Amino acid sequence: MGEHTDQSLARRSRMVSLVIAGTLITWMLIQLIGKQIGLPGRYALLFDFAAIAALIWALVNVFQIWRARQSTEG
Repeated sequence: MGEHTDQSLARRSRMVSLVIAGTLITWMLIQLIGKQIGLPGRYALLFDFAAIAALIWALVNVFQIWRARQSTEG
């Protein structure tokens, strides 16, 4: 694997990990704060769908990183 490819995949992996961590932390905070301020359920559902979308994006990117590592190693 070339150094440029390694750096690119590492950068992409860090971005995915930050998105996963940030999504889960933000989602938990919104759920906690939403209960305390009496946020209607439809808004909570909107945030749930946004979190699901971010996690699906991360899953797709993890799969792409995995495939890129496989193709460059073999």
